[in-house]
Amino acid sequence: MVAPGNSGADARINGLGVEWIRVDVDRSGLNPIADLRLLAQYRRILNRVRPIALLSFTAKPNIYGCLAARTTETAAIPNISGLGTAFMRTGPLRLLVAGLYRLALAKALTVFFQNPDDRKLFIEHRLVRADRARLLPGSGVNLERFASVAPSASATQFLFVGRLLGDKGVREFVAAARIVRLKHPDVRFRLLGPLDEGNRSAISRAELDAWINEGMVEYLGEVDDVRPYLAQATAVVLPSYREGLPRTLLEAAAMARPLIATDVPGCRELIDDGGNGFLCRSRDPSSLADAMVRLAHLPAGERTAMGRASRKMVEERYSEQIVVQAYLDALGKLQASRS
Repeated sequence: MVAPGNSGADARINGLGVEWIRVDVDRSGLNPIADLRLLAQYRRILNRVRPIALLSFTAKPNIYGCLAARTTETAAIPNISGLGTAFMRTGPLRLLVAGLYRLALAKALTVFFQNPDDRKLFIEHRLVRADRARLLPGSGVNLERFASVAPSASATQFLFVGRLLGDKGVREFVAAARIVRLKHPDVRFRLLGPLDEGNRSAISRAELDAWINEGMVEYLGEVDDVRPYLAQATAVVLPSYREGLPRTLLEAAAMARPLIATDVPGCRELIDDGGNGFLCRSRDPSSLADAMVRLAHLPAGERTAMGRASRKMVEERYSEQIVVQAYLDALGKLQASRS
């Protein structure tokens, strides 16, 4: 496994018998020297390990890992798990990233996408060949680990889970909280996830502290196990501007939570509006607040039915076993081509 260092995960990774090769990845940085250094690191690793295939995800490993795979004749199977900030805006950065993707994916064996909009965009812009682009149901969910449970808190709680970024809709979440609490002061709004101040759309510590001091939100920090917080939540909310297929919503759905999210690629796939949750307009706190109020006003039995619908959706379409099998199929295709 090749990934940035994280001392907190050492014991878990070692317990799996996996060799952890550490690399320095600045996820949001635009320093070309640092990116060339990352490319060189990947090349050295591939030349030393000589793997059967490189399985990558997130933007920089997909781009620089696949470029390194091309130069070392390693089969590449990237997973486009989201397009990130660069694709949400027009301009030179988007053109540059698109060009890098086109070059990196040119020889990829299979390219996985987590929603049909991202797949269509890459095909239409000729960043990937249609016959190599496959849909994958996100990262999958361990249905035993994320088991269906009834909410453990009596008060209505809306929970955001994820990195605290503007592009994730955190500011809209807080603005919607202000609207809702004018008429429903007892409703709680909670943020769970890390600050990522190196990201271009990051929420600053000062901004977060101002919200906390205002009494608008509770900040739960970053945790290794989100399940206790999902168990307390009435619903999980993600007002993101665009996603791949968010694990946060999949895990919440697996635990039988109603979902509220924006009607954007990656989120809309997980919500049957009115069935297992509500969709709202992107970048629109009023629309988000309306969805929250609608859910808060539902009788307990209807909320429970929404949660059951979320769990059923995940069981049928998003189990991690489906994802594992997709990777096994891709590796089987590689093996067949070499025999």
